[in-house]
Amino acid sequence: MVSEACQIGEVLGACSRMIEERRLGARLTVVEGTGLGASAVVDAQGGLVAGALPEDTPSSVITDANTLMGRERSMTVSYGDRDVFIDVIIPRPHLVIFGAVHIAQALCALGRHLDFDITVSDARPAFLTPERFPNADRLLVGWPDELSGRLSFDQRSYVVVLSHDDRFEAPLWPLVLRSPVRYIGAMGSGRTAAARRARLAEAGYSTEEISRIRGPIGIDIGAESPAEVAVAILGEIISTRRQAQTPLELNGRPRRPSGGRRT
Repeated sequence: MVSEACQIGEVLGACSRMIEERRLGARLTVVEGTGLGASAVVDAQGGLVAGALPEDTPSSVITDANTLMGRERSMTVSYGDRDVFIDVIIPRPHLVIFGAVHIAQALCALGRHLDFDITVSDARPAFLTPERFPNADRLLVGWPDELSGRLSFDQRSYVVVLSHDDRFEAPLWPLVLRSPVRYIGAMGSGRTAAARRARLAEAGYSTEEISRIRGPIGIDIGAESPAEVAVAILGEIISTRRQAQTPLELNGRPRRPSGGRRT
């Protein structure tokens, strides 16, 4: 009983640290079958952080945990006569907005309701104020290359470029196009997007890198007002985040899907 209590404490402690450090991971718990109650914590690289599952648990449970982490979904998965609940620990997604325009204000308001961690950046301090962006978590004044040390991009980042000025965009692309961000969208018409692609190709970016930019940005819903454009952009981001059109392929048999745990 003591060892079991120690293991539970170790697992809960590991979950708490992942939440505090805003790391993507999952807690795996046997909820039916032999080894009932055994639990382990893994990180997004599939590494064991704490605890342990029964030795005869198939290694494919780790593969399935990584798949569910990528989809931000928690689920009970069956492996023969053993059911394992894979409870995904999900950090808040990071919405990074470049360009302190009216659409950015609407994005911040809607993004707050969707529980995004929000950064807004612009080189114009008069536009980037707490009064205009009360829903932002941080405001960064400056040109992108000046802020490179203060900007953080990872697989949980969603980048929205609302500036129409190539002087602002040009120093931004080296920071995001070769980073692991989940989404890159840029404002502008089809003609503007084509001109952007041509400039980037001339600058030496590959076709694959350039194709990461969604432009014109957002789902085509006939949006006109800043709020409607913000809805279109966030709709595209949510679709990318949830991978709605991609089938969920697991090694085990999915059972009883449920919501993930947000950190």
